Amino acid sequence: MKLGIGIGWRPEIAAEVEALTGVDWVEVVAENLCADHLPDSLVRLRERGVTVVPHGVSLGLGGADRPDAERLAGLAARAELLGTPLVTEHIAFVRAGGPLTASPRLEAGHLLPVPRTWDALEVLCENVAIAQDALPVPLALENIAALVSWPDEELTEGQFLAELVERTGVRLLIDVANLHTNHVNLGQDPAKALDELPVEAIAYVHVAGGVEKNGVWHDTHAHPVTAPVLDVLAELRSRVDPPGVLLERDDAFPPGPELAAELETIRGTLRAAGGPSGARTGARTGTRTGMTAPPAPAPARPGARDRTAVAQTALLSALVAGTPAPEGFDHRRLRVQSRALAAKRADVVAKVAPELPEILGDGYRAAFLDYARTRPMSDGYRRDALDFVERILVHGGLPDPVAQRRLTHWWEDRSGPRPPSRTTRIVRAARAALAGK
Repeated sequence: MKLGIGIGWRPEIAAEVEALTGVDWVEVVAENLCADHLPDSLVRLRERGVTVVPHGVSLGLGGADRPDAERLAGLAARAELLGTPLVTEHIAFVRAGGPLTASPRLEAGHLLPVPRTWDALEVLCENVAIAQDALPVPLALENIAALVSWPDEELTEGQFLAELVERTGVRLLIDVANLHTNHVNLGQDPAKALDELPVEAIAYVHVAGGVEKNGVWHDTHAHPVTAPVLDVLAELRSRVDPPGVLLERDDAFPPGPELAAELETIRGTLRAAGGPSGARTGARTGTRTGMTAPPAPAPARPGARDRTAVAQTALLSALVAGTPAPEGFDHRRLRVQSRALAAKRADVVAKVAPELPEILGDGYRAAFLDYARTRPMSDGYRRDALDFVERILVHGGLPDPVAQRRLTHWWEDRSGPRPPSRTTRIVRAARAALAGK
């Protein structure tokens, strides 16, 4: 299906997106939609004939666990609601621990790279097959950006993606900004990756901005698209005419004219690159053309899930719980990734619970990062916000009685029916003390 030129729809720029001309389609983060109704802006876009594609971020198909049935059902419901031609997700893991390792469940709150090993590939292929069976439309998977690389990998990124497509028939969402990120951070050659991956399986392409700090490229989605990223887009266009290209922006949103200018730059890059006039089907030896479905992937070999689970849990625990770094990893990069994960948690909690930065003022960020250093996330950002406030209330509260009262009320209003745990008793006692003043 030819999608054309698109942009990521976000509530903060809904009006700007509606006003843009020449936008053929939009992509929306699936988890930000209700399963039974759409925001008015998306309703209007669909009435104009604009295709809307849901983009998932929480399945964790590269994780050791089989996909969660409830999450899959939610993604399927959003696909039905939108009448979309496809849904997309990531080649990543986002959680680890749990029954497979008999350890506490850990949440990354971020997309983390899958080891490019045969074990991890088999687990991913089985998970993809489960997801494909549960979804009403085709699935495409995105390559991710990384700050760290796994030791002793057995396949390159291009080889890994080619095997994934060959075994499952899944489509690809190629993010050229992520290819550039991995070039700067990990020394991986974007041109080599493009040569190795099955470009005929591309469903569409992401383009996004980032920034380099101290020799590390941060894929922020909050900065303008840079020339090196556009160069990778041109490299891709010289090999294939992608069905769709989409501009992503997730923060620090610019005015509508700046978004329009970035879209025009993308169009210009595609025109200037030239390249083949149609998809290069069957270009790679052994790559399926999409005319016939591949056989169902064989179940992962005995022990593959367990081995993958142990490896991923060890890495995530080092990043979010301060356990020793697994052997073979770059310790400096792990520290950078760990700080980035904690900073993202602070940013997202500030969005889902905006009252907390207001109540805590300038001390919010330092207090949250101190909390995150010893408290891994285990059940999403809203639970993370509650746990953060509980920690403050349990460990002495705030010196300002007005702020303390507001924080206590905030926690009580959102904690819901819970057993009278030690934390609950302390909060109630604190409130009683404040009421007595």
